This record gives sequence, C-alpha cells and structure tokens, in this order.
Amino acid sequence: MAVLAGIDEAGFGPLLGPLVVSAAVVRVPDEAAEADLWRLLGGAVARKPRKRAGTLAIGDSKKLYHRQKPNALEHLERGVLAMLATSGVRAGSLRELLGVLCPAAEAAMSDYPWYADADVPLPQAVSTTDVALAANALGAAMKKAGVELVELRSEVVLAGEFNRIVRATDNKASLLFHVNSRLLMHVCKDAPPGMLRIYADRHGGRVHYRAPLQRVFGGCGFRILDETAEWSGYRITGRQRAVDLYFGVEFDKHHLPVALASMASKYLRELFLVLLNRFWAQRVPGLASTAGYYTDGRRFLADIAQAIPAVVPDLDLLERSR
Repeated sequence: MAVLAGIDEAGFGPLLGPLVVSAAVVRVPDEAAEADLWRLLGGAVARKPRKRAGTLAIGDSKKLYHRQKPNALEHLERGVLAMLATSGVRAGSLRELLGVLCPAAEAAMSDYPWYADADVPLPQAVSTTDVALAANALGAAMKKAGVELVELRSEVVLAGEFNRIVRATDNKASLLFHVNSRLLMHVCKDAPPGMLRIYADRHGGRVHYRAPLQRVFGGCGFRILDETAEWSGYRITGRQRAVDLYFGVEFDKHHLPVALASMASKYLRELFLVLLNRFWAQRVPGLASTAGYYTDGRRFLADIAQAIPAVVPDLDLLERSR
C-alpha cells in the first residue's frame, strides 16, 4: 500500500484568529499512487458541490466556503466530519474535534478569555443524519477502491504563539515553514509502512526548499527532483524509508489529501472565529462579526477598543503583529 499525504493552511494572512495548518494522510493500493482520487472514488466525491445525492464535495476550501452565504460552513463541515466518520471518529463539539486533530490546542486555549472554557456544538451547519449518510456513501466508495483515511492532523497557532515565533525569526514566512515542518515530521514518523509521498501548498513564491528541509531532516540524504515555477520536489532518504516531498501551486485542485487538509484547516479556523465573535458580541452591543482579515479586523478592534482593557491581559493574545 502507498501512503499519500497533503498539507495546507488557512489563516496565514489575517489580523485576527488562528493560523491553522493541517495534514491529511490516506492509504491507497500501490497501483493507485498516481491516480486521481476523485475519479477513483467514483460519484462519492467531487471537487465542487453537486445536486446529486450522496456526492460529497472535497475541494479548495476557498471555493467551498463563502462567509456571506447562508449555512456557510455546510460543505466544509459535511466533508470533514464525514471523512473522519469513515475511520470511526465522531466529534460532538469543537473541543472533541480538537482532541482528535490537535490535542495541544485545548491547553493553549486557556490563556485566551474568548476561548477558555468555551465550546461549539457540532455539527453547526448540517445534521448528524446528513453527516452519517454522507459518511456511509463515502465509506462504501473508499472500501471498494481500497482507500483508507489514516489520519487528519492539525496545528492551531493562536495569536500569542504566532507573534512569538514571528518576533523570534523576524520572518513571517519562516513561521509558516516552521509549522509545516512540525506536521511533516509527524507524518514521516507516524505514517504506516509503504511508499510515502507528501504534497504541500507552496509558501508564497518560494521555489527552493532544500536548505531549510536539510535543517529539519538532519542527517538525511536529499535529491532534488525538480524546482520549477509550478512545483518543487525532493526525495529524502535515511530514516528507514524514502519520502517524496512536493511543494506546488494549487495542489488542492490535483491532490485530494491537500484539498481535505485545506478544508480541515478552514473549518477549524472558522469555528475559532465563532468563539471570538461570540465573546466580544456579548460585551459590545450591536457588534458586527469579523472574519479577521486586515481591513475588517482593524474595524473590529476599533469597535471593541473600550472593552479591551477590562478583558485582555496582553494585546499580543488578540492582534497579530504582522
């Protein structure tokens, strides 16, 4: 069996809310390592929402989520929760979901008044029956194709940690690589036996990754497979297995694990924003919610300015420095 993993993020640019980076790991028959998993899974999944019953949207989270639309979380939620259910994971709240995807996040939340002791029941936008039916159809297609979800794993970087790492490195791009590296090491260490191929979203315009990867995978051998405007590939050897690692543009359109990682990251980030918006709305009457992006984030901070001193022990916990 071959192991395919995808890594993608949500929330790198905004002023408010967490950065979330996720890894989705699946196992497929060796002969399917190069296959289009959307095609392999037949009518059970599609890159875009379809009216056909039993078809699950697994695609670019930016196209599946539109904040201004009713039931905005519908496609992200159904896709993430149904995929997890195929491996027996069912979460009834955000904290239960974090216990599966990112156990360290719960402890970090206690430092933030808007996250501490707060939770969100799940699902939010669809019914448990909807998730169960989608999971049944997806599970049947995966079983027929020999595809298995091995793990969905996330790193949730709250504003305080975000600011600490950016100040320590004086480089925002280094923070993203650092968080991605934590997931890379986790996947390489815990993935089941078999050929391992990892696809990750390219970090801005970076093309050359060998030097920073050598610092992460110290003592390993490296071979550059290619470095072009579209993708950069490396074969890493020396830790009991060979790993092919690729960074590319719009990988979520071509590799289902990357699309699933993108959806998990966006879904978690939006749930954290539910907590953030709910907390401040209780203290500032008539407050309009925010998605945390720069212009509206500044508006939001101005709107809650008078309430901040009584609540926030350190502004670094709320506002990102970059």
